[in-house]
Amino acid sequence: MGGEGKVVCVTGASGYIASWLVKQLLQLGYTVKATVRDPNDPKKTEHLLALDGAKERLHFFKASLLEEGSFDFAVDGCDGVFHTASPVLFSTNDPQVDIVDTAVKGTLNVLKSCAKSPSVKRVIYTSSIAAVMYNEKPITSDTVVDETWFSDPAVCKKAKKWYALSKTLAESAAWKFTEENGIDLVTLNSGLTIGTLLQPTLNISVEIILKLVNGDQSYPSPYKLVDVKDVSHAHIQALELPSASGRYCIVESIRSSTETLKILQKLFPTLHLPTKLEDKKPNEPTYKVSRERAESLGINFISWEVSLKDTIESFKEKGFLTF
Repeated sequence: MGGEGKVVCVTGASGYIASWLVKQLLQLGYTVKATVRDPNDPKKTEHLLALDGAKERLHFFKASLLEEGSFDFAVDGCDGVFHTASPVLFSTNDPQVDIVDTAVKGTLNVLKSCAKSPSVKRVIYTSSIAAVMYNEKPITSDTVVDETWFSDPAVCKKAKKWYALSKTLAESAAWKFTEENGIDLVTLNSGLTIGTLLQPTLNISVEIILKLVNGDQSYPSPYKLVDVKDVSHAHIQALELPSASGRYCIVESIRSSTETLKILQKLFPTLHLPTKLEDKKPNEPTYKVSRERAESLGINFISWEVSLKDTIESFKEKGFLTF
């Protein structure tokens, strides 16, 4: 399918996943209305303006998640809306305000704007596997996590998993609002997204890999890995396929930090990698995340080895890593 003559909105367009989404949408011929907090900030816009088709079909709109109505102009006249904007923070002095409230209120503000626009046929919401995994269900090596799993806010709060809590509550609020207002919603619950960077700055998901390479294991494995290009493609498929509905877990595989470093050593023998690991259970068999629904979208997953290779090469290209 193609996007010629179709208009879509991408919120938080300067972000990691969103930048790839803008790139792929432009390649398909879509006109893209991109929201950013500051259209005058070159770090937010230059890499997008350099994309093929940007000059003719990319338009920036200033919008803030916490300002109701600020997305009205951006979504008006759009066939579809991709809501990717959300705070991605793992630590803050006020997690309730900075992470949770912003995610929930921002999602509702975007959806309220969509409800005002009769042109919007479907909303694709970028959720997270974090809105799936945190509950009290027992997990063994035979466990297969799927779209019927939902994180429990109480479990998230107890573990102080504020990002997981924000995505869980925001997704729940999105389902409630869209059901009450007759909006067609699809959510994508993606894993730790890695691969080539388009934006000039580090984002948290790829930074986890950079920290691992530098010996910092503050984000413990197992890692639920997926390539950014697959996540972006899944968003577009979720819009274009009439049969798409509900939730989709987007995870290629689950890997420990031990496995990750072994592959990196094989791929980049001159890379100075840490020799000591702190995996509490390095040999523990890992569970699986179902790929059935993701594959029904036409996603042929890029292997995690290729994604890691692309990530490290991107670090080198952008000066975040030298070897």
